[in-house]
Amino acid sequence: MFGLGLPEVGVIAVVAILIFGPKKIPELGSALGKTLRGFKEGLKNSNDDNSPEEEQ
Repeated sequence: MFGLGLPEVGVIAVVAILIFGPKKIPELGSALGKTLRGFKEGLKNSNDDNSPEEEQ
């Protein structure tokens, strides 16, 4: 995963918990997931919009 090993991911997780707190982490994950989902849908819709123009 991005060239990171298990120890590096563990350190990042500990730092994130120290900064945001254990209650805030799920909320941040949910917000990130919604953002990525919206981004993917936007890309898909953008590609669908461009397809008819290329065919004509």
